Amino acid sequence: MRTAITERQRRLGQELKKLREQAGLSAGEAAERIDMGRGQLSHIEAGRTSILSDRLRDLCGALGCESVPYIEGLVAMSEATGKGWWSAYKGNVGSAAMNLAELEAGATALRSHESLFVPGLLQTEEYMRAIFANPKLDVRDIDEATAFRMERQTVLTSENPPEFHAVIHEAALHMRFGGAAVLRGQLLHLVEVAQLPNVTVQVVPFEADVDAALSGAFLHSVTPVRELSTVVLDHPSGPLYLSDDEHLALYASVFDRLTGCALAPIGVRTHATLAAKDSLALIQHLLYAL
Repeated sequence: MRTAITERQRRLGQELKKLREQAGLSAGEAAERIDMGRGQLSHIEAGRTSILSDRLRDLCGALGCESVPYIEGLVAMSEATGKGWWSAYKGNVGSAAMNLAELEAGATALRSHESLFVPGLLQTEEYMRAIFANPKLDVRDIDEATAFRMERQTVLTSENPPEFHAVIHEAALHMRFGGAAVLRGQLLHLVEVAQLPNVTVQVVPFEADVDAALSGAFLHSVTPVRELSTVVLDHPSGPLYLSDDEHLALYASVFDRLTGCALAPIGVRTHATLAAKDSLALIQHLLYAL
């Protein structure tokens, strides 16, 4: 039995339980269909133990699931070792950070909304150190936490990087974590990283529609099988993972509305666009005031 269950393992069990309930079967009835003990299936659904790939396919078939991409997505989740660059940090950073790194590594697209912080994947080292130094966060080792977040950022320049779309409220660009010099470096870094072909950065101005004020910070991690995507919400007691169809559709819609409230993405300015009120123009204005 696993003593520490990762988000991927928990999610696999959750999906299997959802399939079983949709089929209208008890754990005992579903287990009997593939000659498995009820207790074993309950442990699998709770993420406490693994399931062999062939047994997983048999279980999906017994539960009436016919979507091959979805089934193979579950098989991929089951076969994943959970090991990656983040494994070197095990025991030194919290499980929430480890789960986030694994989610990002398996995503085809990452859609982030932040209202008071620059997204972690776009932060400078000085900016993140200033945040980690806050005693209320109770970061045990600032150097280790900083190194971990810096390494997370390599996902944006990996061989097959996800599409990263960040919508950042203007308020976040006024927060002087570490002072004016740190903020200036952070704003310049935003402009630089936004030049990557897979990165889009938009700023929501103060005068935007009220929709932007009603949307809290979240990350929508999109996977090759859309049904297996995840929305991560920040919460004082730890991250909240949403994966049901209703929430996935809701946050996809919320993000689309946010992009409509935001200024045009940071891009290379041309003579024809020098007068445009876009995200780059706003950041340049903020830089001038620092």
